[in-house]
Amino acid sequence: MKVEILDTTLRDGEQTSGVSFSASEKLGITRLLLEELHIPRIEIASARVSDGEFDAVRQVCLWAERMGHLDKIEVLGFLDNGLSIEWVKKVGAKVINLLSKGSEKHCLYQLKQTPQQHIDVITREVENAVAAGLTVNLYLEDWSNGMKNSYNYVYNMMDSLRHLPIKRFMLPDTLGVLNPYDTLAHVQRMIKRYPELHFDFHAHNDYDLATSNVYAAVLGGAKGVHCTVNGLGERAGNACLSSVVALIHDQLQRETGVDETKINKVSRIVESFSGVVIPQNKPIVGESVFTQCAGIHADGDNKNNLYYNDLLPERFGREREYALGKTSGKANIKKNLEALGIELNDAEIQLVTQRIIELGDKKELVTQGELPYIVADVIKQNSLPDKVRIINYALNISQGLRPMATIKLAIGDDEFQESAVGDGQYDAFVKAVRNIYTERLHREFPTLTNYSVNIPPGGQTDALVHTTITWDFHGHMLKTRGLDADQTEAAIQATIKMLNIIENL
Repeated sequence: MKVEILDTTLRDGEQTSGVSFSASEKLGITRLLLEELHIPRIEIASARVSDGEFDAVRQVCLWAERMGHLDKIEVLGFLDNGLSIEWVKKVGAKVINLLSKGSEKHCLYQLKQTPQQHIDVITREVENAVAAGLTVNLYLEDWSNGMKNSYNYVYNMMDSLRHLPIKRFMLPDTLGVLNPYDTLAHVQRMIKRYPELHFDFHAHNDYDLATSNVYAAVLGGAKGVHCTVNGLGERAGNACLSSVVALIHDQLQRETGVDETKINKVSRIVESFSGVVIPQNKPIVGESVFTQCAGIHADGDNKNNLYYNDLLPERFGREREYALGKTSGKANIKKNLEALGIELNDAEIQLVTQRIIELGDKKELVTQGELPYIVADVIKQNSLPDKVRIINYALNISQGLRPMATIKLAIGDDEFQESAVGDGQYDAFVKAVRNIYTERLHREFPTLTNYSVNIPPGGQTDALVHTTITWDFHGHMLKTRGLDADQTEAAIQATIKMLNIIENL
């Protein structure tokens, strides 16, 4: 059986504190969700929020109509005497998700309506929406507390609404109060009482149980589930799309139609647009979740993939990595050397391992790109000569003027001098180097994809700074680090390391 995914990154995900997507970002994310991931339904906004939101949703709907996706676009609407219906019609959408009250407390104390009055309002709004040519889904807000504290209210409401032209009834755990056992029981009760209806489950992660509750809901018979990219959402967030998809595919043996190979790409773009950094250990999409640190694990992978599970990184557009640190062991070193095409004997591997352990004891990190330097240093070989060297450089910053860099670079036997301006001193430096490669040498220059700075906790003003830069070169991800008291100097060190790596590819 196929489970229907509704992604609400652009509506519920935008309720994350500090997150606001521009019109172009909303359109870009919409394209990714529908055409890269093949999500069957996306909820992109709440009606009547602002003029800017109106324009953004209008752009999305125009694009969706051109591409044949308009029936996949949904907008949250309110019981407001037709104002939301009018708004949804004006932006060009075809599906409205009306928000009703799924618990008696919300009905009595927020709306100050009797249950019957609320049912009458819902009935009128649904009929008006259908008359306006819209498909209607209905949220039962705070349904989880409704089932816990006032299930007779929920049943009375459903008994009155079940025959209306409502395509889907959506069951939110609005405050994230459910556990998997309660979720299973409540969903089963709804399906047993209303077997002919389509139910979605909408989880929140306040107790870190959103994914588990999705599992229980699908197990209980829910036909659809809601989630967001990277688990964005109000408070602790919603169920995370990547985890939900993997869970449904592997643990429940159901289909979703979602293209797993594009999940990491989309997660990174949403991370960039939202400004919310993905934790390194977040399942599926975290930077370190496919990195083996312990040498015994790498050894087991060499011996019939003993530490593999079904979550293979290739499924999600990722690669397995083996960390280089004090717990690495020879097996990790071997894996990284193999990836670089470097062959060493056992004695040489032992020397390299010892050096990496020493660096690890000092809390220094070693990347795969830096490994050839360690090999060359430890074994006293010139296997990776410094083909690129800085002869001199000058960085200037003046009030009212853009920062400027002048560099003199040796590449092989030739020397090149170049100047450039940039948005910062390091940006100017990189532009000068790029000019040498692209304009003087007519060669491709790597693309900088990530830049991070790490200052040791409790460090003084003169503490060493780790600057880590990630580069994309012909699809190869190169990560290099520099270490210096000055952040810009550390970044320059990392850049020169990267240039020597590509010169020796």
